[in-house]
Amino acid sequence: MRVPFLDLHAAYSELQPQIDAAIARVSQSGWYVLGPEVEAFEQAFAKHCGAASCVGLANGLDALHIGLLALGIGPGDEVIVPSNTYIATWLAVTQAGATIVPVEPDPATHNLDPALIEQAITSRTKAILPVHLYGLPADMDPICQIAQRHGLAILEDAAQAHGARYKGRRVGSHGDLVAWSFYPSKNLGAMGDAGGLTLRHDSLTDKVRTLRNYGSARRYVNDMRGLNSRLDPMQAAVLGVKLALLETWNQRRSETARFYLEHLSQIKGLTLPIEPDWAESAWHLFVVRHPNRDRLQKALADRGVETLIHYPIPPHLQQAYADLGRKQGEFPIAEQLAQEVLSLPIGPHVTTQQRQRVVEAFLEAEGAVC
Repeated sequence: MRVPFLDLHAAYSELQPQIDAAIARVSQSGWYVLGPEVEAFEQAFAKHCGAASCVGLANGLDALHIGLLALGIGPGDEVIVPSNTYIATWLAVTQAGATIVPVEPDPATHNLDPALIEQAITSRTKAILPVHLYGLPADMDPICQIAQRHGLAILEDAAQAHGARYKGRRVGSHGDLVAWSFYPSKNLGAMGDAGGLTLRHDSLTDKVRTLRNYGSARRYVNDMRGLNSRLDPMQAAVLGVKLALLETWNQRRSETARFYLEHLSQIKGLTLPIEPDWAESAWHLFVVRHPNRDRLQKALADRGVETLIHYPIPPHLQQAYADLGRKQGEFPIAEQLAQEVLSLPIGPHVTTQQRQRVVEAFLEAEGAVC
């Protein structure tokens, strides 16, 4: 049996009548930029997150970038970011002209370690950018307390955390702004690029809307230097359909995660993910660790199980940031994770038979990698 890492077509098949109807509705409306479909999704997603407002944007990277611009962050400012994250988190900071200050993760959660943040704060620090990596919320209470003590803003990267909960409350309004990606593979995914920001208070909503539209709140009047980053109405309509099933699909992910946690616990050398009692993961990814990761990945592939690596090169060692002069060994936890992490199939359409096959493949491969 072949087990794909993610089956996007299955998501469409389950909702085909509703998605087709939503796309047809937009096509027939004649309104193809912003408009009522975008507004309807913004209102629904803000309510889902418990946020004051939502602003739909073109993609997740723009959401992070515009979030920083809305906070007034630019050249001369420093932003604390995780050393272990997808590079988009770093790209947004440098796009804004600010300086990246990496902080190592907690090895148990892979998320930004709150205990290491304060030692990285300087007089130039303006914001903390925690990432809810793999769908597991970062430990926000201590992060928010640190930010309050030092007068710092918080922009959350929730690109992988749709529907996740921190201490019973959905991710989406703990920090000042929360950036989202609705890339097709996300828990709440569009049929193309899409993104957005949710805001804890309405004070920055108009500024974010202006920034996404060339810096213009009124036609041909530009109040600031903005971007062209607007959520497409087609994508908004699709997201509105999928939002209704987000909880159900997340529950399916959770069931697969529980199955893996129960049946893979005895595999020699394998470190399984944790879910602290204060968090409810969205299980965007199920990431294990193994000292012989590459051999394990090949052994699973030989047995029909597709896996991916999130992520094989930490940002500080990417050629894109060679100019920062960061060296091998400077962030050892992030570097070790990059050598050991492996993501297993956990999409909402993984079948009972497929997850059983994943476990069988591990048992078959165990001898080959130990």
